[in-house]
Amino acid sequence: MDTDRRRGGHGRAVRLSALLGCGVVVLAGCGAMPVTGDVKAVDASQPGDSQVQVYAVPPREGAAPIEVVDGFLESMTSDDPDFRTTRKYLTAEAADTWQPSEGTTVLSKAPNRNGPTLHDKARRAGETTYTLTGEQVAAVDAQSSYRPLAPSEYSQMLHLVLEKGADGKQEWRIDIVPDGLVLGQSDFKRLYRSVNKYYFAAGRADDAAPLVADPVYVRNRTDPVTRMDTATQTVRTLLEGPSDWLRPVVDSSFPAGTALERGVTSLAPDDQNVLKVPLNKKADRVGQGACRMMAAQVLFTLRDLTSARVGQVELQGARGPLCSLGADEAEEFASDSGSDGPDSQYFVDEKGHVRRIPGSSKGSGEPEPVIGPLGSGTVAMSAVGVARDEQQAAAVSANQQHLYVSSLTEESEPAAPVVTSRAKKGADRLSAPSWDGRGDLWVADRNPADPRLLRLVDGTGEPQEVSVPGLNGGRIEGLRMSADGVRIALQVSRDGHTTLNIGRVERHGSGEAEQVSVEDLRQAAPQLADVTAVSWSGRSRLVVVGKEEGGVQQVRYVQADGSTSSSGVLPGVNQVTTIAAADDEQLPLMADTEGDGIVKLSPGDNWQTVLKEGSSLVYPG
Repeated sequence: MDTDRRRGGHGRAVRLSALLGCGVVVLAGCGAMPVTGDVKAVDASQPGDSQVQVYAVPPREGAAPIEVVDGFLESMTSDDPDFRTTRKYLTAEAADTWQPSEGTTVLSKAPNRNGPTLHDKARRAGETTYTLTGEQVAAVDAQSSYRPLAPSEYSQMLHLVLEKGADGKQEWRIDIVPDGLVLGQSDFKRLYRSVNKYYFAAGRADDAAPLVADPVYVRNRTDPVTRMDTATQTVRTLLEGPSDWLRPVVDSSFPAGTALERGVTSLAPDDQNVLKVPLNKKADRVGQGACRMMAAQVLFTLRDLTSARVGQVELQGARGPLCSLGADEAEEFASDSGSDGPDSQYFVDEKGHVRRIPGSSKGSGEPEPVIGPLGSGTVAMSAVGVARDEQQAAAVSANQQHLYVSSLTEESEPAAPVVTSRAKKGADRLSAPSWDGRGDLWVADRNPADPRLLRLVDGTGEPQEVSVPGLNGGRIEGLRMSADGVRIALQVSRDGHTTLNIGRVERHGSGEAEQVSVEDLRQAAPQLADVTAVSWSGRSRLVVVGKEEGGVQQVRYVQADGSTSSSGVLPGVNQVTTIAAADDEQLPLMADTEGDGIVKLSPGDNWQTVLKEGSSLVYPG
């Protein structure tokens, strides 16, 4: 909370350690304090200290305006139920109308307060104003969706007046306050956690629609406003529907208006690991097929919450149980093979042939040529992409001018290229290809005279140009499709820098008349000025190689919404040119380097060299 820096010594935040095994922080006042030992002002939230609980106390009698402002800011970082104590810093009217759940402004550090800005004459008349300032780096909207922002100046006003209390005494209180919370990054990370809620990709048959992760932030422990625990908050956000950004490309199986039964604030599995979810009457008329899909959404949404450990979900309506679904049964809905996908790896050897490393998760596979002309043909390749079912592969020629597609299951004669770039320079020609979970092949032609994003349905036929209206003069340098087929990660160069953007893949129509576009590009790693490589790593996480402005190359995880993964920055490795991760996050992370060849990083280990020769190593996708 950067208490000392912000308060200039006026803050009175203290930490009481080792109370029932948990840290406790008391804000803005002393309350019942120990009578011996030193009391020191500390940050209320030290990074990673997620178990620290923070309690707010009301303003003291006769508090000066600056104490009221400081106390209000400190109290916002607390676990204050319904922010009842926090509201005591506001006038009666402002306390009734202030909406803390309307979103969260995330600053690089706790907000500074500057003031008073009104003259002494105005203060003597019973009013004064302070300005909150800082560097905004992100925003969380009322749907709990996170959006990173390029660092920008934040400035908001707090207006104070003298208000007569119940005892007739005049006290300074805030009467003009912005809705929502204003938190520094350390407090935000302490108070909130990222979770994925799941919906089905739109426009596909129920038995083929993959689950799509929609990341949101929910409160650690208990939400002050709803009094719901973390699991219940997560289910509540699931029932409320997908975020606005993802809504055009996903569907929910829950009927409109479905919500938790009134008064439910805690959801936990019983001693048989069965989680019973009581729903309102909107869910009563669903059929068994739709109900099982609803249960699958709940199971996948809660499985990342280690505290829940749900083995089975039972949905209950107003008239009793609706359906149940076990964790093993739910895998039938994971048609994108999100966590059980193939673990083979493919790369281009020093002769330009595509080779396969089978069974890579065991580390015992020996490289072997792939079947067909990509593995033994006369055209040397520079980059490869393999369909997720491992039936086909696409490779870019060594001069980056031609894209070839070939079967991986049967021998065939070399075919004509399916895409050809007319650019004069290799760096301006074709990007490495990528396959989505629908079996479509994607590639970018970087020709300055005619830059295009192209899609080949099922990897065959005439390439279709995909509209990307949000490029704003930028050029696509590289791309990676998500397994669900509704999101695409793009490396976009503009003004001398290459940034990472996530776009939403929208499809309209069907068959040959289907129109596809990439909409609403969002910068996913604004802290990185130059992104060298990117790969999806699971349903809602990416691994990115890049540099901060003036910094050195680093490898880090980011969430699909642009927030920083809890995994953080990975061990350093020299001169990475490409990166490869699997849908299964337990498989090794692979990288091409200029000095050490192809290297891998297994969970809990350091980087190790796998192949001295070879490049463009990829997992299917």
